[in-house]
Amino acid sequence: MAANLALDYLGGFLLFIVIIILLSGLHILKEWERAVVLTLGRYGGIKGPGIIFVTPIISKITKISTRIQAVAFKSEASFTKDNVPVNIDAVMYYQVADPQKAVLNIENYFNGTNLSAQTTIREVIGKYAFDEVLSEREKIAVSAREIIDEKTEHWGIKVSSVEIRDVLVPQSLQEAMSRQASAERERRSRVTLAIAEVEAAQKMSEASKQYESNPVAFQLRWMNILYEIGLEGKGTLMMIPMMTPAAADVDALSALGLKFAAQTKAGVANQSGVPQSSKTSSSSGQQSS
Repeated sequence: MAANLALDYLGGFLLFIVIIILLSGLHILKEWERAVVLTLGRYGGIKGPGIIFVTPIISKITKISTRIQAVAFKSEASFTKDNVPVNIDAVMYYQVADPQKAVLNIENYFNGTNLSAQTTIREVIGKYAFDEVLSEREKIAVSAREIIDEKTEHWGIKVSSVEIRDVLVPQSLQEAMSRQASAERERRSRVTLAIAEVEAAQKMSEASKQYESNPVAFQLRWMNILYEIGLEGKGTLMMIPMMTPAAADVDALSALGLKFAAQTKAGVANQSGVPQSSKTSSSSGQQSS
């Protein structure tokens, strides 16, 4: 009786162990996961997603994510075609297209893809000059993506895009670039000023020819200039009608309202004892002699 009871316990324990072992062969894979099955060390296929079962103990699985992954990497001390050192900061987007190749053809596809991207970006940068690296980032990124995708194709990796986030240059080179840009802006400003002077001279020459043939237009322009000066309010203008004395046959000093100055001049001549007419005759006589 006791022996039968012991056998029942042993059988129940063994059945429990068998159930545990069988349950260990059950796996739940997410929608973006795939399982590469190796049975006794040999490739046994790809399973998933959902609930899968593999033979316990003799079979092992390796889970692979098929989602797009973003990897940031830097390429330090990369030299351009004209031997300028630059540091490239870039981002690569890739995904596992063939889980079988990603497991069987490379030990660690993540590290392999990252290292391949760093070496490739150095090779691509060496084919372009420094100015091209700064201005043609998209072209460099496309070229790098094609090369990286070709290298990782036999690993089952598909590189969707490569983006260059930043190009770092040494501080001394940045200062030289700043001086160059400043000199270029100064050159452009001087050229623009010289062109403006030439155009202004041409227009003034054309205007002078028009004023030469039309004195009335010149007088109107002169009055316009006086009007503009008066608008500034920085001085006092005294308008003198230049044609009035000649038209009215009046002495210029009287026309200007300076009669007092004329009388003073006549008084000085009388005090000297020489009449104005005699002084004029004497001076004319001296000239004749």
